[in-house]
Amino acid sequence: MSRTQAESVIRNIIREIAQSCLNRGQTLSETLIAFMVKAVVLDPRNHFNVDKTLTKQDVQKLIELCVDRLMDQTSPTLNTIKMQVYFDMNYTSRCEFVEEQQRVLQSRLLSLNREITDSRAKTRDDLNSLYGKIVSYIIQRSNLGSATDINTVRETTAALQSVFPQSELATFMSLMKQDKEQQLSELTLIVSGLRLFNKDNRKGGESIQNLPAFLNEALPAAVTDIESELAGSQRLAWQYTALLEKLSDQDTDHSDCPVDPDLLKQALYNTRQHESFLKLILADIILCAKEVVHLQSDLAARMKLLRDTVHSKTAVPIAQVFPHFTALAELWAGLEVEMALQSMLTDLVSSLRVFLSAQSLLSPDQLKLLLEGLQVQTDMERTSGTAESINVSEMSTCEWIFPEVTANFADLPLQYKGVCGYTLVKKNGLLVPGNPNIGVLKHKEKYYAFSYKSAAYDFASKADEYIAAVVEIAKRSPELIQLLQLHHEFAYVTPYSEMQSGQKLLVKPICKSDSCTQTEIHPLETNIVKSFEWNEWELRRKAIKLANLRNKVTRSMQTDLSHMRRHNSTQTFLPKDASSQTKRDRESNLPKPRVYLAGLRGEKTKASHMIKVDLTRAVDE
Repeated sequence: MSRTQAESVIRNIIREIAQSCLNRGQTLSETLIAFMVKAVVLDPRNHFNVDKTLTKQDVQKLIELCVDRLMDQTSPTLNTIKMQVYFDMNYTSRCEFVEEQQRVLQSRLLSLNREITDSRAKTRDDLNSLYGKIVSYIIQRSNLGSATDINTVRETTAALQSVFPQSELATFMSLMKQDKEQQLSELTLIVSGLRLFNKDNRKGGESIQNLPAFLNEALPAAVTDIESELAGSQRLAWQYTALLEKLSDQDTDHSDCPVDPDLLKQALYNTRQHESFLKLILADIILCAKEVVHLQSDLAARMKLLRDTVHSKTAVPIAQVFPHFTALAELWAGLEVEMALQSMLTDLVSSLRVFLSAQSLLSPDQLKLLLEGLQVQTDMERTSGTAESINVSEMSTCEWIFPEVTANFADLPLQYKGVCGYTLVKKNGLLVPGNPNIGVLKHKEKYYAFSYKSAAYDFASKADEYIAAVVEIAKRSPELIQLLQLHHEFAYVTPYSEMQSGQKLLVKPICKSDSCTQTEIHPLETNIVKSFEWNEWELRRKAIKLANLRNKVTRSMQTDLSHMRRHNSTQTFLPKDASSQTKRDRESNLPKPRVYLAGLRGEKTKASHMIKVDLTRAVDE
């Protein structure tokens, strides 16, 4: 069966399952049905083989099994899967939420933006209409009031006229479309900041909601409600865990338990999944509260700075105040995003309560009676207890990580979300948090935590077998795939948010990987003589060329345009080693004259007799 045919078969199966559920009064999403089809096929108890093409009997059996599971409204497993699907399809991170808000706003204003930028108004009425559209665009984009409120329109028009009078429409219309859009964005920020400043000075702005006061009241209330609901889910999960630990003992009599242990285990999965989602939402709410505090602080500081700038001044240069107005508008837009995010998260918490079926499984009196004499341990007590640490010398073949010698130990990405894999296998799917403080096993670049020492030793001795056993348990309980983050173990299953209804579901995926090969250029020596010539005249031509080369010289030149743009070379024959001499080196030196006069002094007579003696040496001496 080709890929296209397989996808067509899956679409038909999903369509028939949806129609069957609709006939029974249940409207289900295709994403939920698609995952249920995968879950039924993966379950080894149903004996489906993904390597073979499904027959008509197999398809009919698959449809019946899926419909039966989807119509079992009392099943905690179905409610858990519905909860997972709903959360993944409706929850978005902060960055994605901001991008989605911007995209929705731009799509809502697309037609009005096109009317403004494509306008070719010439008459006075057309110009007035264009100016009114700009005012409406600013109101809708800033979200400061309603465009149908007359007071809001008057305030916005007055603010716009102070920064963009109607006489400048001609200049605006002469701009390019991209420049028009940029100017509209700038005008929106400036006018919004001006209206916020006027509201702070009690000069209008009655239609603008007091976001800081609303958020200061809504966020603490949301945190309190979520923490209270989270505490209830955690308490129920701890009680179910203690009860299942008691029922998992072979010597324990199960007759006194009014609920089947497998159903109780499914209820535990349901509670743990609800707890996991609430923790994620609570972290986002707390981050939202911190961001609101930061934005409010910046907003107050910017408002004070702007008030000091324009205080007791009749006219202020636009270069001084416009940046402040723009900053005010951007800070207020940030508060609007936080308000929308808080509203989305609060609604998501309320919607998840519908899928929490574990609370109705046992009444409080029944649960209290079953827990009589049992010690209910919290997750904190299990993970921070003083259990015996792992001795590395006893399992030296494995790599162990301890908190005392590991930086950022608390940030290790533990497999199974910190659940003890040994207990998960040995007690047939019981979720017991591991205690990382006794030591963490590092196996194939993955980290595993365990609830006690002997469990770590047994798991480490046969790690691959236990990992495969966890996968088999997840096939029988498909909600564990999302709960324990086992998507990497299942090539067939993708997160719900990435799943499409027409996706190929019943055949193994094509695994692709990047690969490369390298070969030698010439692995064998060639016997080809490339300089061989069979033509005698070609040999004569080469000989003449070589002979003439003896009398030639290669020259090159450069111009101003070619300088430093290409390599230049010059070829010449080297000169011979020769020397010549045309003169002799000589020197001459004249003797220094020396004359001695005798008899000038020392004579006893009055008459003196002087004798002159020439002591100069001869030149030719």
